[in-house]
Amino acid sequence: MPELPEVETVARGLQASLPGRRILKVRLGKTDFMDDPAAIEHDLPGSRVSGVRRYGKFLLVDLELPNGNARNFSLQIHLGMTGRIVTCPPEAPILPHTHAFLALDDGRELRYTDPRRFGRIRILEGREKEKVLKEFGLDPTEATGEEFADKIRERRARIKALLLDQRVVRGMGNIYTDESLWRARIHPMRLGASLKDEELNKLYRAVRDVLKEAIRLRGSSVSDYVDSEGLPGEFQKRHRVYQRQGKKCFRCDAKIRRVIVAGRSSYFCPTCQRAPRTARRPRR
Repeated sequence: MPELPEVETVARGLQASLPGRRILKVRLGKTDFMDDPAAIEHDLPGSRVSGVRRYGKFLLVDLELPNGNARNFSLQIHLGMTGRIVTCPPEAPILPHTHAFLALDDGRELRYTDPRRFGRIRILEGREKEKVLKEFGLDPTEATGEEFADKIRERRARIKALLLDQRVVRGMGNIYTDESLWRARIHPMRLGASLKDEELNKLYRAVRDVLKEAIRLRGSSVSDYVDSEGLPGEFQKRHRVYQRQGKKCFRCDAKIRRVIVAGRSSYFCPTCQRAPRTARRPRR
């Protein structure tokens, strides 16, 4: 599933070409993953794109109406596991499972394709928009080290689960959580409250460095992900633990292991990332 770097890459690509463009027409295919498709068909034509940004793992296409209309709203897009959104000329071949076509005033189309339809598209505005966005935690690319540490140290959940919890840190997923924990030498089953200040600082820096590098390399293409131009990312070539079970650690040559944390596969080095001590049973 696309995570922060992939969604940021798509957002930057769309931000470079969409603002100022007016949506002329909307054509929809299957709509079972859309909230109120009738509103999408009715409200989008005539609106102008004022900006495109990432919020956690979501894309927000900010829209405004011309002629002094004060209504400002956003199209919220979650790419799910197989979603992709690209701009292309209208004569470009239509990929199977393309479910949304937005005709733009410069002759291009914005197309959304999703074979498994695990994504989500809906219109957000007003109080509903504020309520939805407030549900998410801090953005690791914007938060300070102290803000990050405060979010982690006050919870006794596993650190892997905390980083995946969008109410704590928004945008992180399985790939970048595993890679960050490996760089910080922290086992995924450690409790957030058990981490010392030095460890929290290392984790904060590791998360920032991993995300920054992944964004520079335009994300990880391990499944269906492509950017707004239909091109794959390259960070998968830099993975050090993710999906490397049984292979040698790049630091110490120990074999990478896999464990389930919070219902998700977690890859780690048993030597570099020491497992937490389990409480001993009292003797009879």
